[in-house]
Amino acid sequence: MTDIRLDKDRLGAVLSTTGGCIWRFFLRRDGGEEAALLREPPAGEARAPLQAGCFPLVPFGNRIAGNAFAFEGRSYALTPNMPWDPHVLHGDGWTSEWTIEAAAADRAELAMSHRADGSPFAYDARQSFALDGDTLSVHLAVTNRGAAALPFGLGWHPYFPLTPDTRLEAPAGDHWEEGPGWLPTVRGRPPADLDFRAPAPLPRRWVNNGFEDWTGMARIRWPDRGLTLVLEADPLFRRYFLFVSDPAFDPGYAHDFFCLEPMSHSADAHNGRGGGLVVLQPGETLAGAMRLTALSG
Repeated sequence: MTDIRLDKDRLGAVLSTTGGCIWRFFLRRDGGEEAALLREPPAGEARAPLQAGCFPLVPFGNRIAGNAFAFEGRSYALTPNMPWDPHVLHGDGWTSEWTIEAAAADRAELAMSHRADGSPFAYDARQSFALDGDTLSVHLAVTNRGAAALPFGLGWHPYFPLTPDTRLEAPAGDHWEEGPGWLPTVRGRPPADLDFRAPAPLPRRWVNNGFEDWTGMARIRWPDRGLTLVLEADPLFRRYFLFVSDPAFDPGYAHDFFCLEPMSHSADAHNGRGGGLVVLQPGETLAGAMRLTALSG
C-alpha cells in the first residue's frame, strides 16, 4: 500500500495503490482551508476502498445477476467478492493492489493485471490522473488479455459530500427500478424526486438506481459551502448509477454522502438488461475519461 500526493495550484489529491483509489480530492481556499470535493475518508493509515473518495469500476460495474452470463454460446461464472453481497460487485480493480507506473507533482499513472482467480476476465488495466487548473482528469483503460472475446465495461464510483442544501443536476432519460438482490428490474421514467434534468435536492431515502441516456454532465452545487463541482465524462459513459444509503442498511450513515457513478454500461447488461458493454477481442482496449472541475459559488 502506497499513497501518492498530487498538488497543483488550488487542487490537491491523495491516491492509493490499494484499489487504485482517489483517497482524497480537495480544493484549497484562501487561507489554506481544505474543502473536500469528494467524501472525506476516515483519518489514519488504513486504505479500505469502500471508505475512499472514488474507486475504479473494471472490467465492469455494479452486479451480474446469478454471478453468471452467457456469451457466444459459452457460459461463464463468477465468484462473489464481498461477504455481505451475494453477487460479484464492481469487478476486480477496486479489490486489487495497483502498481505505480509514473508519478510527478501533478500527475500519476497506476496499473494492475488480473488473471484467472475463478473469473473469466483476464486483463490489464491502467489509470492516469492529472491536475490542471481547477480540474482533475482521470483516464481508465482495460485491455483484454484472455484467449477469447468477452464483453467489458468501465466506470468510476465517486462519493460526494451531501449537505442539507446540496443540489444535483444530471440530465438523463429512463431509470431502472430496483428489485431483490439490489438488481435492476423494470425500465421507465423516474419518480419526481429522482428527476435531475434541472437542479434538485437528493431524497433522504434509499436510492440505488441506474439511469440511461445521460448527457455525460453532472453538476453538484453546495450553496452552503459556496462550491460547485462539474463532472464531465467521455461519450462512452452514457449511463450513471445513483446511490443514497440509509441508516437501516448502514448504521453509521448520516445522509452525509451520495454516489453518482459514471458507467459505460447498464447494471447487469451481461444478462440483457440495458446495454453499453463493449466486446473486446484478445489484445483490444477500451478506454475513457472523466473530469472533475471545481468552481466557486
